[in-house]
Amino acid sequence: MNRRKFFKTAALGGASATALAAPALSQGREKLTMVTSWPRGLAGVWDSVERVVNNVADMTDGTLEIDAKASGELVGGLQVFDAVSAGQADMYHAADYYFLGQSKALAFFTAVPFGMTAPEFMTWYYAQDGMKLHHELGEIFGLRSFVAGQTGAQGGGWFRNEIKSAEDFQGLKFRMPGLGGEVVAKLGASVQVLPASEIYQALSTGTIDGTEWIGPWSDEKLGLQEVAKHYYPAGFHEPGAALSVSVNLDRFNSLSRAHQRAIEVASADTHQYTYALFMANNGPALQRLVAAGVQTHEFSDDTWDAYGKGAVEVLGEARTDDLFSAIHDSVLSSMTASAGWLSLTDGPYIAQRTRVLDAL
Repeated sequence: MNRRKFFKTAALGGASATALAAPALSQGREKLTMVTSWPRGLAGVWDSVERVVNNVADMTDGTLEIDAKASGELVGGLQVFDAVSAGQADMYHAADYYFLGQSKALAFFTAVPFGMTAPEFMTWYYAQDGMKLHHELGEIFGLRSFVAGQTGAQGGGWFRNEIKSAEDFQGLKFRMPGLGGEVVAKLGASVQVLPASEIYQALSTGTIDGTEWIGPWSDEKLGLQEVAKHYYPAGFHEPGAALSVSVNLDRFNSLSRAHQRAIEVASADTHQYTYALFMANNGPALQRLVAAGVQTHEFSDDTWDAYGKGAVEVLGEARTDDLFSAIHDSVLSSMTASAGWLSLTDGPYIAQRTRVLDAL
């Protein structure tokens, strides 16, 4: 099957291409419609959307305008990939691992279990093969893709009841997208993928027993501390999670080179800016959550062991796809090299810094 042709001709909810995609404007001015997976104003991720929009406007002196739409305003948050691939919207901002039904290889451009930290991801993406592979994968679906946001390490999750061992996942109704969700399913959980707009209600009504979202800052803004009191800051599933901008490839190719570069550079700036934003806000947010009665925990060793066993199985099962396998090999090679250096530099430094400053 020609997957690009299929997605370009598919209809989503009866909407036509002219209903969603913005027309080119005259005299060198362009307007693009961006659909997103996020509620408007959601901490961190909507900041990423606004950063891309404002960067592009500034760098092009307003000749390239992006009209950003929140989840549900034109299409649902989990429909944005298909809408842009089909040409029914010009571009999207989302986490690519929401779309594993199209290709499990997309997970590498958000995060995979026991994968890269944010600095390791940046090394691979910008200095090695990451961006090239992102383009190659996107082109299968008629997209030009760039990472455009970075949350850093994401929390292990919020639970209505404490998780004391891996056995507690048996029958647990848990929200977790991506390959991490497939790992938790191997532990016996009933895994659901819900957009951000539905998480609070599902947790408050008991439709789910637990959820991961992003980290203390975004989770606090979503109100998760109001409906669950057990929080696990360290998680296995997203040690450094990227967000993506993808533009319909035909639409991207119709833009001037200056406008194309503006999108690329705006996305790269947004990637590092968002990482700094989460790093700056997560610590203070966690302090507020604990002061308000949230209990923090660490998963038991047997839970971590079960996560690891499940992750090896999930990643191994997906390697039957040639492109997934090639990207996985590239990631492992980069991660091994980065970890070897970081383990001799950053790891000992942080340990000694903590020891020395605590003694003063």
